[in-house]
Amino acid sequence: MIVYAVLLALTAAERVLELVVSLRNARWSFSQGGKEVGREHYPWMVALHTSFLVGCAVEPWWLERSFVPAIGVPCLILSVGCQLLRWWCITTLGPQWNTRVIIVPGLTRITGGPYRWFNHPNYVAVVIEGVVLPLVGGAWITALAFTWLNALLLMARIRVENRALAELAQGTR
Repeated sequence: MIVYAVLLALTAAERVLELVVSLRNARWSFSQGGKEVGREHYPWMVALHTSFLVGCAVEPWWLERSFVPAIGVPCLILSVGCQLLRWWCITTLGPQWNTRVIIVPGLTRITGGPYRWFNHPNYVAVVIEGVVLPLVGGAWITALAFTWLNALLLMARIRVENRALAELAQGTR
C-alpha cells in the first residue's frame, strides 16, 4: 500500500501543478478580455475532486483493503494513461486550458490534438481515472461514489462549456 500512497501523493502534486497552470492561464485569459461562465458549479467540482483523493487514501486504509494485482496493475496502467491524456489536453489548449470556463472573445475553438476525436477529451480522462485510480488500492466505494457524483457534475459542466464554446468565433485551429 506504500506504492499506492506514493501514487496518490504524485496525483495530488499533479493536481496542484494543474491549479498553477490554470491560475496562470486565467490571468492571461482575463487580460485578453475573457469572461468566466459557470462559476456556480466550480466550488462543487473542487470539493468533489478533493474528496475523491481523500477517499482514495482513506478507504483502503480504513477498511484494510489489500492490493489485488489482477485489478490493481491494469488500473495503474490506465491511471497513468489518463495523466498522459490530461496533459496532452493541457498542452494542446495552451493558454486556453483552465479548470474554470473562461471564454476569450475572438479566439477560435481548438480542434487539434485529442480534440480532433472528442469534444471533451479531458473529461474522458477524468471519468476513466475516477474508476481506475481508486481501484488500484481497492477503493471501490470511492470509485462508485465519485463516478455517480461526477456524472451529475459533468452534465452541468459540459452544458456550460458547450454553450460557451458556441459563443467562440467561427473557425478552427
